[in-house]
Order: sequence, then C-alpha cells, then structure tokens
Amino acid sequence: QVQLVESGGGLVQAGGSLRLSCAASPSISIFRDFGWYRQAPGKQRELVAQITGPEKTNYADSAKGRFSISRDNAKNTVYLQMNSLISEDAAVYYCNADIVGYGLVIKTYWGQGTQVTVSS
Repeated sequence: QVQLVESGGGLVQAGGSLRLSCAASPSISIFRDFGWYRQAPGKQRELVAQITGPEKTNYADSAKGRFSISRDNAKNTVYLQMNSLISEDAAVYYCNADIVGYGLVIKTYWGQGTQVTVSS
C-alpha cells in the first residue's frame, strides 16, 4: 500500500526545534519529489520546503535559514528539521510526494498531517 505517514509534531516553545518525519511506503524509491506543506487555521495550505530528486531543495522565504529538508533512502524517510520556531510556524504540517514518469507527475500522495504548536 502506497502511503505517507508523518510524525514528530508536538508542542514546542518559541525558539525551539522540532524534526518532522515522513515515512514513505512501500519504498521511498517510487517517489521522486517530496514536499512539506503546512496549513494554519483559516489559512490556505502553503509550501514550506521541497526536495527534488536526491538533493535539490527549495524553501519558502519564511523557512529559509531556519528549516532544512532531507531524505534518507535507507530509512524510507524524509525529514523537516525546524529550528528557531516562532508562533507563525504553528500549523498542521503535511508531507507530499509525487510519483513521476516520463517527466510527468503521475500521482500525488499526501500524509494525514502532524500538528505543530508553538508557545510564546
């Protein structure tokens, strides 16, 4: 069964850090691109970070310098390391992954989301 399962969310004080994980099954190798999105109450879902192929990364301006996306193929997991968290980072964070064929996105999968709460 193809699925993405996020974990690692929780309550953290402002200035703290969290590392989110996205476990991909049956294998991370079937996905080419991964993204982390977030959605705060009353707001649209927005892209936070993405990794294309093995190493090419892209970040939202709000995440640059504080967040880092990476993938560990041996563990079938994509990570989002979040440092220097601020109240505006509080949201439900979603993992997203594309299955790509012949240069085209064949299907996109989403995880169920993990809540990040930042206390001031």
